[in-house]
Amino acid sequence: MSDEKTTAPEREILVKVEHLVQTFNQGKKDEVKAIQDISFNIYKGETLGLVGESGSGKTTTGRSIIRLYQPTSGDVLFEGDNIAKLRNGSKKMLAFRRKVQMIFQDPYASLNPRMKVKDIIAEGIDIHHLAKNDADRDKRVNELLEEVGLNKDHATRYPHEFSGGQRQRIGIARALAVEPEFIIADEPISALDVSIQAQVVNLLKDIQEKQDLTFLFIAHDLSMVKYISDRIAVMHYGRLVELASADEVYNHPLHPYTQSLLSAIPIPDPDIERKRVPIPYDASRAEDERPRKMTEVYPDHFVFAAEDEISQYKAAAVKSHLKEQSEPIGVQ
Repeated sequence: MSDEKTTAPEREILVKVEHLVQTFNQGKKDEVKAIQDISFNIYKGETLGLVGESGSGKTTTGRSIIRLYQPTSGDVLFEGDNIAKLRNGSKKMLAFRRKVQMIFQDPYASLNPRMKVKDIIAEGIDIHHLAKNDADRDKRVNELLEEVGLNKDHATRYPHEFSGGQRQRIGIARALAVEPEFIIADEPISALDVSIQAQVVNLLKDIQEKQDLTFLFIAHDLSMVKYISDRIAVMHYGRLVELASADEVYNHPLHPYTQSLLSAIPIPDPDIERKRVPIPYDASRAEDERPRKMTEVYPDHFVFAAEDEISQYKAAAVKSHLKEQSEPIGVQ
C-alpha cells in the first residue's frame, strides 16, 4: 500500500501484499471471490491483527500469503521475493517454507494422531536438516517443549493424550522448530476454553519478544486482538475496510463495519451492558458500486472509502480525537 509506505519509511517491511485476489471455482456457477484486491504491509517485529466475522476472508488471506493457496492474482513479497510467483520445490520456496510458519485453528486436526509429539515437532527439523544427529534432534525437541510450557516427558506421547491448550502448545513448538522469522497464527485460540486463551496469547507474546518474531494474528475476537496486536486490519466481504494502530482502531473506529464489530464486544459491567445498543451495519454498502480504495484519513489510519466519503471520514477522525482530548481524565 503506497500510502502506508510513505507514512512509515523508517520501518522495515517484512511482508508486502499487493492487490491480492483469491477466487475459487473461477468462471463456474459456484465461483467465490474470497479476497478482492487487498494490499497491506507487515513490518518486521510487529503483530498485525486481522479481524472480521466468519467468511470475511481472513483465513484465506493467511493461507494465500503462506502459499497453501496459489493466489489468483497479485503479489506477496517476503524479504523482496515474490512468493506468489515462486515454483514449488525450488530452493527459494524451500527457504520460504522455513522462514514462514503457521499455527492452525484446530489444535487436534492439525496434529497427526499417529505420530508421537517428538516426531510432530521435529518434522520441520528433519525436512530442513537442522539436527546433526538423533541426540541433537531430541535435545532440540526437549528445549522446544520447555519453551512452550510442556516438559520432555511429553515427547513420547500422542496428541490424543493432551488437552486442547496443550495440543496448541505442541503446534506452537512445531512452528518454532525451524526458527522462523514470520508466523501466521490462524485463530489459534478460538477452539480453546476461555480460561486457556489468555495463557496461549501470553505465551505467543513472550516468544515474540524473546525471538524477535513477526506475527499475523487472525481472529474474530477484537478485544483479544487489541491486547496482542500493534496494528489491526479489519476485513469484510474479502476486502480490507480499515487499518490503523490497535489503540486507534479500538478508540477511534471510522468505518461503519468496524464500529458495528466493536459495539458487539461484551463489557464486564452489567449497568453499561444493559444500556448499550449494538450498532447495526448496513450490508448493502458492500453492494455499492462506487469505486473505493484504502485512503489515509488520519495519520497512519486508513479506511476503504469512495472519493466523496474521504472528507467525511477525515472530519469524523478529527472530531473523535478532539472529543477524547476534551474528556476529563478517567472518563472512558
